[in-house]
Parts: sequence; C-alpha cells; structure tokens
Amino acid sequence: MNDKVPVIEIRDLHKSYGSLEVLKGVDMAAPKGHVVSLIGSSGSGKSTLLRCVNLLEDSQSGEILFEGEPVSWRGRGGGRQPADRKQVTRIRTNLSMVFQQFNLWAHMTILQNVMEAPVTVLGRPRAEAESAARGYLDKVGIGDKCDAYPAQLSGGQQQRAAIARALCMEPRALLFDEPTSALDPELEQEVVRVIKAIADEGRTMLLVTHDMAMARDVSDHVVFLHQGKIEEEGPPARLFGAPETERLRQFLSATAA
Repeated sequence: MNDKVPVIEIRDLHKSYGSLEVLKGVDMAAPKGHVVSLIGSSGSGKSTLLRCVNLLEDSQSGEILFEGEPVSWRGRGGGRQPADRKQVTRIRTNLSMVFQQFNLWAHMTILQNVMEAPVTVLGRPRAEAESAARGYLDKVGIGDKCDAYPAQLSGGQQQRAAIARALCMEPRALLFDEPTSALDPELEQEVVRVIKAIADEGRTMLLVTHDMAMARDVSDHVVFLHQGKIEEEGPPARLFGAPETERLRQFLSATAA
C-alpha cells in the first residue's frame, strides 16, 4: 500500500435515523501510523461515525474508503447497503474495534477470547494463534490471566484483554469507541497507559474518547464534532491550547470543570 494513501478516508458522509440527521457531511482521514481522536459532547455523532467506518451502520450518502478502495454500495439514501459482502468482511477484518463494554465471551478463558478470531476468521493454526495471543496479553500487562475467565477480572483487565484481542487480528487500524468510559478512574489509567503504548508504536488508530488528557497526549490529529459536523480540527497542541471556535472553547471549559 502507498503510505500516502490514508488507511481510512471519509468523504461527505451523511447518516440519519429516520428524521434525525446524526452526521451532516463529514470529511476526515486517518493516515497510516497516525492517531486521530474524535471528541465532542454526547450526541455529536462520534460513535455513529466510528460504526459507519466499520460498516456496522449503513450511511445514507458519502464515501468511505479503506486504503484508497471505496466501499461498494447498492440502493440509495435510506435503502443504501454495502454491495459486496466479501469486501465488508475484508474491511472489518482489517479494522479491529474495541468497544466501551468489553464484549468478551463469558464461557471462554481470556486466552481463548483473544485467539478465537484469528483461528475462526483468519484461519490461522491454533498453535500460532495461541503464541500470538500470549504475546499480546503480555504486552497489555495481563499475561498471567490467560486461564482466567472474564468474570474473574476487573473492568480494566477485561478492557486490556479486549485490546489484546483486537491486536491479535494484526489489523491495519484500531478503532476505539470510548474505551475507558465504563471504568472507574483508577482502572481507567491502566487502559490509558496501554493505549498510549500502542500509539507510540506508530499504529493507525481512530479513537472516540471523553478523556481530553488522553486525546491530547496520544493524538496526531484531533477532530471536534458538534451536532453531526466537524466544528474544528487540527493538531492537539492547537485545539487544546488555542481553540478557534467558541463552541470548542465552551466544550473544553465544560470538560475541565
């Protein structure tokens, strides 16, 4: 792949739920090796945008490109759906998503949770997948929990297991949807440290977060969404240090309170 082609690119994306327009023509890109954070108040469209990128939600119009390849659609407007299921599977396989709720399988051990998708989706040999899974669990600091079940772990440990599961797919990009918002502050910092370490490796990441300190520290680019539109975007030093719009100033003031 040409490194100058963004891993993820969105052009004039629109998304509605009935008469409620949630995304009103969003343009953005996540270049290879960059961390792009999406910030904004509840209901601004951040998580919806992330779900549209991963094709978990169908949008009404606009383009979504993965490594320069546009998603193929059939139908128009509210009836628009991806036209090529194999393309959808390929894109989703290369965009690992970490959700707010950890979504671990309760009946599987942590090791089984992490190695399941590489075996069943990618067809990797079990021994190879297990070795990789153990390595990623070590990376996120819970290598000693391989044989535990999710219910035996704290929320922070479960979220770190979910991150290891995402990494084990060797994706082109990682998508994080409010990965720390379900955690208390102490456990939140465990997960923030892991995300910072992953960002330092130069991985492509799209991060929806309410944690302004994390967005400032890990991002190459920050996008502020307001009522379904990009109100302001740019490098974190400028957005957090010298916001240009009154709406962003008000948002940052409210989150600092």
